[in-house]
Amino acid sequence: MTAEAIEAGPRAGTSGTSGGGGDAPLRIALLTYKGNPFCGGQGVYVRHLSRELARLGHHVEVIGAQPYPVLDEGVPLTELASLDLYRSPDPFRSPKRDEYRDWIDALEVATMWTGGFPEPLTFSLRARRHLRARRGEFDVVHDNQTLGYGLLGDIGAPLVTTIHHPITVDRQLDIDAATDWKRRASVRRWYGFTRMQKRVARRLPSVLTVSGSSQQEIVDHLGVRRDRVHVVHVGADTDLFSPDPSVAEVPGRIVTTSSADVPLKGLVHLVEALAKLRTENPDAHLVVVGKRAEDGPVAQLIERYGLKDAVEFVKGITDAELVDLVRSARVACVPSLYEGFSLPAAEAMATGTPLVATTGGAIPEVAGPDGETCLAVPPGDADALAAALRRLLDDADLRARLGDAGRARVLARFTWKQAAIGTAERYREAIAATPASVRTS
Repeated sequence: MTAEAIEAGPRAGTSGTSGGGGDAPLRIALLTYKGNPFCGGQGVYVRHLSRELARLGHHVEVIGAQPYPVLDEGVPLTELASLDLYRSPDPFRSPKRDEYRDWIDALEVATMWTGGFPEPLTFSLRARRHLRARRGEFDVVHDNQTLGYGLLGDIGAPLVTTIHHPITVDRQLDIDAATDWKRRASVRRWYGFTRMQKRVARRLPSVLTVSGSSQQEIVDHLGVRRDRVHVVHVGADTDLFSPDPSVAEVPGRIVTTSSADVPLKGLVHLVEALAKLRTENPDAHLVVVGKRAEDGPVAQLIERYGLKDAVEFVKGITDAELVDLVRSARVACVPSLYEGFSLPAAEAMATGTPLVATTGGAIPEVAGPDGETCLAVPPGDADALAAALRRLLDDADLRARLGDAGRARVLARFTWKQAAIGTAERYREAIAATPASVRTS
């Protein structure tokens, strides 16, 4: 469904108003300025949360920009297109003259040309225009970490915002990893949008986040009042991510989900750990779900240690292929320096695959106690990673015990149905806190 089609007239079945009272189904606009389901957690969040909200009986419409999210049956997508300036295979492209539609497009290009990242701001401006044109069609608007100026003020319905974790954390880690002043200046310019997100976050009436660790980061980094930040844990698709004894384990296989060129994900430390591990376990090898970097620290380490045949990158695989890949691993690993939640940890645990994870950010909230549901190591410590991986690869009984305990932990605490129920409760609180005269004006 395109934005143009929506603006031509109201959708069938949206007449009337539920008002969000009692247990009446809610009409939800779920915004996502990036919905790629194969890279990062935001696309995964939108897909699974929207599906489970719909299963609870709510009417969910996802409004998103490129890369568009993959959604399940029964959840419509309204395409609120950007200029897609970072698309493959021509990222940082300059649009042709006939691609420009309005001043927001010009702002998007100008910001990109000057080294900034425009999408949170420009998507928020397009979303405000779109939502105001459809006033009365939604009971609540749920923003998935856009945090743009366009979402302040009147957007036609009460606003709830999810902040997975403050992007200021990513910004600082990238600055710390920069090798010279030019690179540091470039990083600061790219992350210029975080100043906007900090200002917007402080004015939001209702913020959801995915962990207690992220809640504290939002208070500390963004200055949001604690009583406005509510934790609703996300989860794994435990029907999809489940054990399957028919999938053979591959000796020595370690699997991780990571972007090679993102310091926060800690892949450089895992590659170093693999090099140490292979001196005693020559079968040990790594499969990375993510894009291979052709240069940079990870590529350099792979070359230095002669690991070209021991590190494989895969991307764009189906859900079924991803699950079977995780099932085939002897060990799953989350080497991140920081995570606001860590869906890869929850998903690996749900399959019964034993986990080695760092203690960065909220990962311990998901992975659980060291030695009980995972093996935990300090972030950024390649020696500790190598030792934990070696211990699990060499001990089948320990792998079986941690795998069983990990799945039990996810089933008890981290499912998408539980996330949808908790999110819907916060929707109703936001609606109740908004005067009726504002909701219906």
